[in-house]
Amino acid sequence: MASFIIEGGHPLEGTITPQGAKNEALQVISATLLTSDPVRITNIPDILDVNNLIQLLRDIGVKVTRHDAHDYTFQADDINLDFLNSRDFVDKCASLRGSVLMIGPLLGRFGKATVAQPGGDKIGRRRLDTHFLGFKNLGAHFVHDDEYNVYRIEAQHLKGTYMLLDEASVTGTANIIMAAVMAKGTTTIYHAACEPYIQQLCHMLNHMGANISGIASNLITIVGVERLHGTDHRILPDMIEVGSFIGMGAMVGNGIRIKDVSLRNLGPIPDAFRRLGIKVKADGDDLVIPHQAHYVVDSFLDGTIMTLSDAPWPGLTPDLLSVLLVVATQARGTVLIHQKMFESRLFFVDKLIDMGAQIILCDPHRAVVVGQDHRIRLRAGRMTSPDIRAGIALLIAAMSADGTSRIDNIGQIDRGYQNIENRLNELGAKITRVS
Repeated sequence: MASFIIEGGHPLEGTITPQGAKNEALQVISATLLTSDPVRITNIPDILDVNNLIQLLRDIGVKVTRHDAHDYTFQADDINLDFLNSRDFVDKCASLRGSVLMIGPLLGRFGKATVAQPGGDKIGRRRLDTHFLGFKNLGAHFVHDDEYNVYRIEAQHLKGTYMLLDEASVTGTANIIMAAVMAKGTTTIYHAACEPYIQQLCHMLNHMGANISGIASNLITIVGVERLHGTDHRILPDMIEVGSFIGMGAMVGNGIRIKDVSLRNLGPIPDAFRRLGIKVKADGDDLVIPHQAHYVVDSFLDGTIMTLSDAPWPGLTPDLLSVLLVVATQARGTVLIHQKMFESRLFFVDKLIDMGAQIILCDPHRAVVVGQDHRIRLRAGRMTSPDIRAGIALLIAAMSADGTSRIDNIGQIDRGYQNIENRLNELGAKITRVS
């Protein structure tokens, strides 16, 4: 198992470019299963979760051409449907959260799919009911396989219908859209997720011949078509990595520029950091985070303590609350971090408390951070990364700490951040990967 050794106290300075968006990549790569024509996708992040999904597509018969580390062509013209019923396929799906996004396109094109409990972050209960209810509304039925303890989904003909989702699930919305694009008739999805990566998926499918309207809203209408054809598609920059770099610039930056961030697709992210007092300057499509000796937490108009909480898009993404929490430890002022969507994502704060952070963990969803304005520097320590986002937050804390820290289980960080130590070392960090 790999670990990071981090020598704290080295300021970051220079320019860094965010990778392609992980969450979009998992969706649009899965969507290539909807056509037998070639689909070329660029700006694919070279990270573990995405590479594992690409390998899984190879395993089921997709022809994958790698032009470079971020540029692939996929052609699903000879799928081995028998492999979908194998123990090997079930086991691989169980280790990869992104595999759930294959269900919609397989069901939509071939009329059958296998549902294994997907892997991924251990951040609390992440149910799949929204996916299943959507498929059922389209006419699919479920059969339990007692031997493998999985569900087989089957549908001779999917039929468009109206549905009101029980929650604005991002992967649920993506899966239902992909299942519905070739269903007979019109599908209307209300309370749909509308984040930029869902918008990107819809635009790509429309370029492939789908008929999707209502893009960027929570009411999506899909008129089913006979077939889809190939296309070229470029993935957006990863908004979570952009936010992570803003946090690093605030905590340990001596002036950094984040290149080509697709500012119009960042939503509330820059303003969330500004509420902690951080200067975030837009320069064209770049963000500049100048050196700040101090940053002061804002307060609400009535003078009450600032609260940062997650919400479905266009609310603040839950994936950045871990970073915002770490950055708040060295602000001047107090902030309440309210993680509404997952019940285990704040447990990593115990490690920050061990490092000297002043944090009160109220319950699994809320933490009060009393910023120390650099009067109390974080101490180095030994930590374990519990999930992708907590892992990057701990890395930021270690870079700002006095002394040398160690973070174990960095495979979790590798799932979401490509070559992160070398990219940060180019800015001045001192991070070493060890086995």
